[in-house]
Amino acid sequence: MRDCACRVNPRERVPLAPYCTMSVGGPARFFVEARTEADVLEAAEWARRRSLALRVLGGGSNLIVADEGVDGLVVHMALRGVSVRRSGAWVELTAAAGEPWDHLVGHAVERGWAGLECLSGVPGLVGATPIQNVGAYGQEVSDAITEVRALDRPAGRVVTLTVRECAFAYRDSRLKSGAPDRYVVLAVTYRLVPGGPPGLRYADLERHLDARGIWSPSLADVRLSVLAIRRGKSMVLEAGDPNQRSCGSSFLNPILSPEELRRIEPRVGDPAMPRWPQPDGRVKLSAAWLIERAGFARGERAGPVGLSSRHSLAIVCHDGARASDVVAFAERLRARVEERFGVRLVPEPALWGFDPKSLTGPPAPA
Repeated sequence: MRDCACRVNPRERVPLAPYCTMSVGGPARFFVEARTEADVLEAAEWARRRSLALRVLGGGSNLIVADEGVDGLVVHMALRGVSVRRSGAWVELTAAAGEPWDHLVGHAVERGWAGLECLSGVPGLVGATPIQNVGAYGQEVSDAITEVRALDRPAGRVVTLTVRECAFAYRDSRLKSGAPDRYVVLAVTYRLVPGGPPGLRYADLERHLDARGIWSPSLADVRLSVLAIRRGKSMVLEAGDPNQRSCGSSFLNPILSPEELRRIEPRVGDPAMPRWPQPDGRVKLSAAWLIERAGFARGERAGPVGLSSRHSLAIVCHDGARASDVVAFAERLRARVEERFGVRLVPEPALWGFDPKSLTGPPAPA
């Protein structure tokens, strides 16, 4: 379908499975690849004039698309470009939304800029990092982000959002849940520390470095250990890995109030249950631990889907899998955990084309 008013020329019925790490899901009614900010603005206007939903697709590593596909216009972000600005003791690294995330982390580590090293190996593109407030091994991108350049869709203009305006929380932000359809991320700026020490706030990472005989690690040492730990859990996307068709963590780690925690502790019956106190007084639990204690084993399968053989928090697709199989298996996991412990797990991947009630709802300790 051609539109004479602008350069946007969407294709129709484009399969989305090849754009997603799970390799399942149906087509987009309309699909366009955006290589410039102007492309994004024109695509948004194209969809607005036709009263179509606009969906933004990045690396597809945190997304499950329904087998029936999705209506509306899907914009695949292919904006590239990285710039650096030195500001006193800081380096401000700005990357376009379509830049591969791990390449950017490697770029910073190679130059000795601290602040992103523990986020090595996370799949996907730069544009997703502020939306999800990506975090791993003791670091979150919100620790480094200074501003987000985005298209404000209702206003039809490009704006710059401050950290406060982004309202970052655990794997969340205003961009994700506060105003999920308002902004399209175009670029992100991170403030890093030249020559700064690496982040070491995670026990598994410290143990791995100790095992390597490294007690004063460099940024590169930390990056290598993080990649090795993630690889051991099949959390680095690599050809030939039988667990590679995954979105990584399928559920968020539940965060409970002290009162909620006290209510479930008798049902858990294990004082060694992993828990991490949060700054606001709540306590974060391990979703993977709860899944295993609910009776699921790594590598367990239900037809063409199952748990990763290396990590009980990752649902993996095998030959013949469909998106409906993934969601059904995820619901089975969640129902068992809720029945056993009274904790309702919340899915981490975005769900396109599913019933809004499917796999949604806050943790609800009984």
